[in-house]
Amino acid sequence: MDNVDVRDSQSYGDGLAVVTVTYSPGELLERFLETLPKATDRQVRVVLADNGSTDGVPERAAERPGVELARMAGNLGYGSAANRGIAELGEEFGWVVVANPDVEWTAGSLDELLAATERWPRGGAFGPLIRQPDGSVYPSARALPSLGRGAGHALLGGVWPENPFTRAYRRSTESTSERTAGWLSGSCLLLRRAALDSVTGFDPRYFMYFEDVDLGDRLARAGWLNVYVPDAEVVHIGGHAASRASARMLAEHHRSAYRYLADRYSGPALAPLRLALRAALGTRARLAVRAAERQR
Repeated sequence: MDNVDVRDSQSYGDGLAVVTVTYSPGELLERFLETLPKATDRQVRVVLADNGSTDGVPERAAERPGVELARMAGNLGYGSAANRGIAELGEEFGWVVVANPDVEWTAGSLDELLAATERWPRGGAFGPLIRQPDGSVYPSARALPSLGRGAGHALLGGVWPENPFTRAYRRSTESTSERTAGWLSGSCLLLRRAALDSVTGFDPRYFMYFEDVDLGDRLARAGWLNVYVPDAEVVHIGGHAASRASARMLAEHHRSAYRYLADRYSGPALAPLRLALRAALGTRARLAVRAAERQR
């Protein structure tokens, strides 16, 4: 980790901003904005990075004080839009939260994340405990995917949720302690802007899914830490975008999984492995899409 120079963060102020990527978010965005003030005592600037909404909600939300609408040139995907939203911020904002518009904030959740930055000066990303609407904890701080863990989780996760591969990947038994992780869920992330700059932000090749996995890996390679802070809690309603196009989202998930693994297992010598990965993930994607269509 010697390649990290925490002093680089001094080029930014200590201002806090929130960037959320919107795509016809409906009433969920209103709840996001209504609950945000109780998450921190600090003044917050909000940027809505809009990927082409047609419901008029982001435009109405931008009438609120401190909320800015940044329109994208079409649907750029999650990571690219988040990058554009962050680019709207001045140097006074050294901390930026990237969060889905279907997050509900609990009291003091952002202040808890900010407090953790003092305990982890090499922290580049900080993630809260994420609850689902039924109160259950979503495994949001996980190990990085590997061929062994990934294959075991993919093959057994649907029929044996507590198999050792899935447990090792999700680290689901470690939800109560503050710790480092391989990656943190992109549904709610506090990012040190200097750390984000050091890895040039989210990789725009990921349209949706795995952009958070990739970011966590690249932050770690650059010497930063991904820190899970369970004393900070948010609720993620989830699924509002995927539910409208589940087949497309399932296919995109598998494409992103292949992109991530292909980057990590690159080079001519590993070409047969990449071909096998592409074939296996393609087959799994088709099966998942068919299963989803049958359920509908």
